[in-house]
Amino acid sequence: MAESFDVIVIGAGPGGYVCAIRAAQLGLKVACVEKRATLGGTCLNVGCIPSKALLQSSEHFEEAKHKLAEHGVNVGQVALDLKRMLARKGEVVSANVKGIEFLFKKNKVTWLKGEGRVASPGKVQVNGETYETKHIVIATGSESIPLPGVEVDEKVVVTSTGGLELESVPGHLVVIGGGYIGLELGSVWRRLGAEVTVVEFLDRLVPSMDNEVGQMFQRVLGKQGVKFKLKTKVTGARKGNDGVTLTLEPAQGGPAEELKADVVLVAIGRRAWTDGLGLAEAGVALDERGRVKVKPGEFATSVPGIWAIGDVIEGPMLAHKAEEEGVALAELLAGQHGHVNYGAIPGVVYTWPEVASIGETEEQLKARGQAYKVGKFPFTANGRARAMGDTDGFVKILADKATDRVLGAHIIGPDAGTLIAEIAIAMEFGASAEDVARTCHAHPSLNEAVKEAALAVDGRALHI
Repeated sequence: MAESFDVIVIGAGPGGYVCAIRAAQLGLKVACVEKRATLGGTCLNVGCIPSKALLQSSEHFEEAKHKLAEHGVNVGQVALDLKRMLARKGEVVSANVKGIEFLFKKNKVTWLKGEGRVASPGKVQVNGETYETKHIVIATGSESIPLPGVEVDEKVVVTSTGGLELESVPGHLVVIGGGYIGLELGSVWRRLGAEVTVVEFLDRLVPSMDNEVGQMFQRVLGKQGVKFKLKTKVTGARKGNDGVTLTLEPAQGGPAEELKADVVLVAIGRRAWTDGLGLAEAGVALDERGRVKVKPGEFATSVPGIWAIGDVIEGPMLAHKAEEEGVALAELLAGQHGHVNYGAIPGVVYTWPEVASIGETEEQLKARGQAYKVGKFPFTANGRARAMGDTDGFVKILADKATDRVLGAHIIGPDAGTLIAEIAIAMEFGASAEDVARTCHAHPSLNEAVKEAALAVDGRALHI
């Protein structure tokens, strides 16, 4: 008879593997099912980690080619070794996924290799073997949403997966979708020499972020050479010997036009991966978008003993959101009190400058009639940003007009993804803008821009 467990997690991405490790730390007997040859899911294998490796490498290339001379550093002729750059990306991925394998061994988590499905409540099938368990956790993540009329081959029409593996720099890369993934990968190939055009159905980039940040983000990327076709939809793609010809139409209707590309990146979003899991047969309810329905804050599905976390449930499709849910669920299963504060989950676009957001936007506050105050501070007035030569952007803090409690923050600028962590801590502890303003910040540091924005909430910034 096959081995039995307290918890079987299906999916070894950030939510799944973290849930498995935390449950094992709490004394539960845990197995994690993963069909890939390596652990880590989309994030570590073909998502967050390899894309950040290429972003970092391409930033170094651009700095050496265009920026170091300003600092008095002359490096002569700069050449791109794309093969080596891609190899380094692979090395970074390998180190990370092997690290997860080590952590499984350390914490005595059993890796069930193969494709898992729910046979019935309390039973999971992997490669024809049935394993019994008290709890089943669905953590299968998400996949790229296909675009009708645009057939992906991962060669000339690619998703983010193929976009990380191009063997040469395309002459013209067209990115369909103005969200996190498309803008990050578009930035990589733009720095390496491609002409990049972003086609977006809506009238703005990163629509979930603060509108003022989005507008400046578009201006900054435009200065870097990225072109935009907003309020435009792609209705077809015709492949030829010289690349791809896209058919574009105005979102509000009108005459069609054609746009030629060497490579097309389809990045219009992601959808929950729930196919082939046996969920319908087990009675697990899904919502209209194919996500698993769960009880808010408890991760319980419609079937007792079956739980779900991460991209397969409602909420932002972010690795760190999935991790927090994985830990919270593991603690709940062990009889503790797991919790996720969904109002304080940061989102970051790892272009340069970076864009980071947490909490509510001005548009959201206005929509719900919330009285608020705004504090802004530009990086042009920050000494460290000037010394770095990275002065594009600003920090914006939103606080409750009556209580001064921080409601949200939005940053575009150098290391925004790191700076936003300070606001995340502040929001977790229910801090006011004045609490942030009266905290001593090291000088000269980029973090001083956060302090100054917090001072600006009360109209008393010191350096503008």
